[in-house]
Amino acid sequence: MQQTLAQKILQMHTDEIVREPGQIVECRLSGVLANDITGPLAIKSFRAMGAKRVFDKNKIFLVMDHYTPQKDIASANQVIVSRKFAAEMGITHYYEGGCAGVEHALLPELGLVKPCDLVIGADSHTCTYGGIGAFSTGLGSTDIACGMALGKLWFKVPQTIRVVIRGVMPQWVRGKDLILRLIGEIGVDGALYKALEFVGPALKEIDVEARLCMSNMAIEAGAKCGLFPADELTLDYCRSHGVPAPQQISGDDTSEAERVVTMDITDMEPVVACPHLPENTRPVSELKDKKIDQVVIGSCTNGRISDMRDAARVLRGRKVAKGVRCIIIPATPGVWRQAMNEGLFEIFAESGCVVSAPTCGPCLGGYMGVLGDGERCISTSNRNFRGRMGSLESELYLSSPCVAAASAVTGSIADPGVL
Repeated sequence: MQQTLAQKILQMHTDEIVREPGQIVECRLSGVLANDITGPLAIKSFRAMGAKRVFDKNKIFLVMDHYTPQKDIASANQVIVSRKFAAEMGITHYYEGGCAGVEHALLPELGLVKPCDLVIGADSHTCTYGGIGAFSTGLGSTDIACGMALGKLWFKVPQTIRVVIRGVMPQWVRGKDLILRLIGEIGVDGALYKALEFVGPALKEIDVEARLCMSNMAIEAGAKCGLFPADELTLDYCRSHGVPAPQQISGDDTSEAERVVTMDITDMEPVVACPHLPENTRPVSELKDKKIDQVVIGSCTNGRISDMRDAARVLRGRKVAKGVRCIIIPATPGVWRQAMNEGLFEIFAESGCVVSAPTCGPCLGGYMGVLGDGERCISTSNRNFRGRMGSLESELYLSSPCVAAASAVTGSIADPGVL
């Protein structure tokens, strides 16, 4: 029987036969994730259901990343709940302070997720791990509590939208541009509860960090998950991050898809999502006179080392425009150290940027870059809903680190290719 990639991975975690979309199957979990905001809610539900122990202390991941280092009393108390629970349950993978980073960048970096895994998380961007061929999805805190206690959960087998990517990647186009273009084409509800399965000859030009970025934003099209095949690029990445024997996997070529979307990327220019939805996309050339007040380069979408290098490539020998704040946030301690060792921090500092410790921070309007009334920001994060980064009267644009860095230099949204 021909199966999509989503069906194949679910099949590996259930004793039932996965036959068709819409089927409900009970699956064994590879990992369960929560953070400093969602963890306490899941822990409350865990206790309310009478659970005494987690199903596997090595398969629960608690990452304190959204409001840490703790910005106020409320956020400190949130972390205390998770810290005490981790100690009580003997949870191996509890991350706080200098060992913590943005969860969806941290777990792949530490080799805690791998191809063919089935991972749930109390965060909508848990779908990130589809970039390395894992079925991963965000769920509510009650479901997370069930997963922590039982190690299994029901799943509805999703329909698949197959995204065929062809052509040659232009110099300043990145994975962020590809996913923004796709969301612009199909809309923020275009893949509602479906799996986006990325295939095509251009995948060889899309490295794993770009794939993680693209899978991260599958949820912005309403998708249950965004899946790339685990190919040689994936296996090399996983081995280099401590996974001893990663498994290759891909969907069957003739498996049924509800829809096929083809993207030729050869003549693309960078893409920007305008307020107040990720689907409101335009080519960067149409926004060149749009003045900005702030730039944020980081988040679980674009805070990896390749993103830091892209930003430094544009900023090297240039200055951030007067009146513009440029905030750079390496997503993990590992990325932070690597950027420092490569001399990227010196480039950022000489350009007039602010470099932060790893945190989600401004992405959700937390801290380290909250917007005031009427301010306009271009960010490499994944969501630009009204008020997402602060004031309801602010405007948030989404782009790749290349475009964001170029915009910091010019003071207006800019194409790095024309600097």
